[in-house]
Formats: sequence, structure tokens, C-alpha cells
Amino acid sequence: MRALDIGGRLISDESPAYVVAELGHNHGGSVETAREMIRVAASCGADAVKLQKRANATLYSPELLNQPYENENSYGPTYGAHREALEFHWLQYTKCQDAAAGCGVELFATAFDEESADFLARLGVPAFKIASGGLTDLCLLKHVASLGKPVILSTGGGTDQDIDRAVQTVTAINPQLAILHATASYPLKPEEANLRCILTLRSRYPDLVIGFSSHSPGIMLSLVAYAFGARILESHFSLDRASKGTDHAFSLEPKGLATLCDDLKKLQQAIGDGVKVFYDSERGPISKMRRRHTPDGMRITGER
Repeated sequence: MRALDIGGRLISDESPAYVVAELGHNHGGSVETAREMIRVAASCGADAVKLQKRANATLYSPELLNQPYENENSYGPTYGAHREALEFHWLQYTKCQDAAAGCGVELFATAFDEESADFLARLGVPAFKIASGGLTDLCLLKHVASLGKPVILSTGGGTDQDIDRAVQTVTAINPQLAILHATASYPLKPEEANLRCILTLRSRYPDLVIGFSSHSPGIMLSLVAYAFGARILESHFSLDRASKGTDHAFSLEPKGLATLCDDLKKLQQAIGDGVKVFYDSERGPISKMRRRHTPDGMRITGER
């Protein structure tokens, strides 16, 4: 049975959806905004919230860090200053952890590099996320796998060979792996969602939990993804899509996230087990609609 345990929550084909609200940097560098986002996401029904962690000074080249970065979404005059203004460090993370614990949701983060992964390990996160950009970074994959916690891997921009190599790299060290179908475009165009890839991944990796990372401001793709067998559903989350920042435009607002969580619960019930049943609720309508035969062979209906 494909299954993954995150913080004591078992995710499997039979389980409800595990909904991850991706906060990313939609908090704008404010820990109080992040804490409010966590509280709202929890009230909407999310199971987990996710941040992003980068060691900017070593992840990016000096040339990129010093590059001017002045636009409507900038938080600093250079790209380095912009990135650092959005980066949370130890105190901010612990405050976010406290908020998540108080709301009963898990908090983890995407590790963009080994230094960030070690930082998150010291925090004691229940899982690690690897973004699509890390799919082919075998050094990062090996390092994160060695930390012994569940790994959730996005596959945007990857080929079958890339995914195979990543899966083999992680599972050789740590079997706790989930794969998210993703398309590395922002926002995601419906014609590029290719949700049938979820079926392909389920067939190709029968022992792994499969999920879907959406970059769409709507909920339809995630609902279809669950019906196709995705059990981890990640959506970017924003308190206000009109806020400053590049990710807000393709994020779910609270009403959308709440609707997604509610509809996923209904969808799990609606999918059923595939066994055809004659329900008691059908007896009245069927007695009116179904044609019957009299002893002399004439056909009649229940309609009066």
C-alpha cells in the first residue's frame, strides 16, 4: 500500500486529501502576516502550511545578488536585498511554528539548498519539500533524504528520466517519498496542466504517494487531481491576491481555500468504491420511472 506519514497523519489512497497551503513569500517578510496566514489557512481546513527557505548568500552568485531589482514587486534595490527582505530566520520560524502548533496544522518548508535543509532539520520540521528546480540536484536530494524525514518532491519541468533518477536517489537512502505532479509555469494554464500525468505517475511508482502542486487561482484542477488519485494537494495561498508580490496572482484566497477543502471532503465521499448499489433513496423515483409488465404482457409505468 502506498502511504506516507507526516506528523502522525497517514496519507494513502484511502485517506482524505492532505491539503498544503503554500505561503511562500506571500507574507512580504512580515512574521505577523505569516502568523495570520497560518491561522486563516487552518480555519479554512488546510492540513499543513509551507514556507520557503534559502541561504541567499551561497545559493545565488554575487553577480545576481548585486543586480538592480527595482520594480513594483521589489522589496529591495538589488535582487539580493529583495531576497533577504523576504527571508525568515530562526526567530521568525519559531514564531510561525508556535502559530501552527496552536492551530493544529503542520508547518514545513521547501529547502532550496543543503544549508537551508540543515536549518529546517534543527527546527524539527515533520517533512521537507523539494521544489521543481531541485528535481535534478542530486546532491541536494541525497542530503535531504539523509535527514530521515518524509520528502515531497515536485516534478515541474522534468522528464521521465529526471523523475526516475530523483526517485532512485531519494529512495536508496530514505523510502519516505511523495511525488507531486507539477508544471513549472506561473500561473498554470489549463491546457498545460496535463493532469493525466497523475495516472502515469501512479502507474510508474505504485509504492509512492502521488500529489499535485497547483499554480492556479482556481480549485477545479485540484479537485480533478484528487479524483485521479493525487492525495497531497498543494496550492499557493494569499490573504489578498492584489497584494504586492509575484505569487499572489495565482494563489487561492481564504474563500477559495475553504471551498477547496470542503469540496475535497465531499469528493472523497462521492468517489465511492465502484460497486454498483441500489440505494434506498432510489426506490421512490425508480418505482415511478421504471416500466412494468401486466400479466397479459402489456407494459406500464409507475407514472400516474
